[in-house]
Amino acid sequence: MNGGVKVNRKNDGSGSGAGNGLGLFQATGIYVGAILGSGVLVLPAIAAKEAGPASLLAWAVLLVFCVPVAFSFAEMSRQQPDAGGIAHFVKRAFGRRASVVAGYLFYFSIPFGAPATAVIGGNYIAHAAGGGRDTAVLAAAVILLAAFASNAVGIRVSSRMQLALMVLLVALLALAVVLAAPHANSENFQPFAPHGYWAVGGAASLLFFCFAGWEAVSHLAGEFRNPGRDLRRATWLTLIVVGAVYIGVVAASVAVLGPELPATAVPVAALLEKGLGSLAAPLTAVAAAVLTFGPINTFVAGASRLGAALASDGVLPPALARGAGRGQVPAASLATLAVLTLLSFAAAVAGLTDMQFQIGAASACFTAVTAFGLAAGIRLLQPRTVAWYGVIVAAGVMVAVLIFSGWALGVPLALAAAAVGVGRRFGGTPEQETMPETAPSALAEALPGRRPQTAAHP
Repeated sequence: MNGGVKVNRKNDGSGSGAGNGLGLFQATGIYVGAILGSGVLVLPAIAAKEAGPASLLAWAVLLVFCVPVAFSFAEMSRQQPDAGGIAHFVKRAFGRRASVVAGYLFYFSIPFGAPATAVIGGNYIAHAAGGGRDTAVLAAAVILLAAFASNAVGIRVSSRMQLALMVLLVALLALAVVLAAPHANSENFQPFAPHGYWAVGGAASLLFFCFAGWEAVSHLAGEFRNPGRDLRRATWLTLIVVGAVYIGVVAASVAVLGPELPATAVPVAALLEKGLGSLAAPLTAVAAAVLTFGPINTFVAGASRLGAALASDGVLPPALARGAGRGQVPAASLATLAVLTLLSFAAAVAGLTDMQFQIGAASACFTAVTAFGLAAGIRLLQPRTVAWYGVIVAAGVMVAVLIFSGWALGVPLALAAAAVGVGRRFGGTPEQETMPETAPSALAEALPGRRPQTAAHP
């Protein structure tokens, strides 16, 4: 966000200071970790229960529409890397008040999404270890604490760790598909749409939990060694990896497990067991831990930096702005997220909330944030280009997915109301609030030599 102390290191994509930032493969590890999350462990079964084998269409359609989503965020991040991410894009496009809403939706979605993600992984680990609920709760707590601890030591250490884990993860999921393939049965695809094709829309709204993450990485663009080059490359690599893994795992789940899939709590474990028997348990535990840690690690990294940027902009407590500079650890914002997340986790453990509520709330928030970012892209990207038309189509799809969120819409609506209230109380001048930048001026800011300021407070 603008205002505050200017960071000396230039980050216009020229590659200056090339020895310090995140390289291509580290960036790809963060991207894959953000997108390829624990949802693939449980959502193939939930989606199959909703739409039968036709749920494959929901996975495929969302993957296709991830292309313009991914590249619109990559292009906006490449033009002007900023820790504010989507909130910064929305501010450039629509003004300060709208950016506060987008920022709140992302920042406060983490306490919903992170515990749900950790519980999914904990359940898998407990299943693999032969433990019960206490084992699952303990494993989930360890995963949460590990993600926050990883971010406390800095994004570069965290990114190297995540790259190694993502390579291991992709290998394990590929192994599950290959070992299960001989047990596939084409009859398991019939009837293809037992609940009608309208149910595919409902499945898609749930599955967006598996495709959120492009917006999370936008908050980390300023940490890239060469964002002008590596953002696009990392986006392509991530789309290829995520697409192959998702379609492979889901198609194998339907073909191998068939009518058993909707009632299967651990579909990936069931695939591994088909080929490995009892040897599948330790591999399942490892896959669950990595799938769970990766997205939590990336979303916490992005949200903690966003929180510091929002605090610098005056819409969160000023103390949270500490560590907002490039390469620094936003400790206060990170600690606040940790407390909120652990409180939400405790509520789930105590039975005050459940996983479906947390997944639904997080998915609705992420969908709303993505729609916000795409709307900003329509204004900021060059009109009448392929990317611009793609963003328009993707924005329409995201709005449709959001409508299918049902009761979960109450969470982003409540956060939006809170953000509007805060924006009115702490908002800037009327000019800041009502005069968003036009596309030409926004693009001009991204030209070499026009480095955005990163806010930081001592």
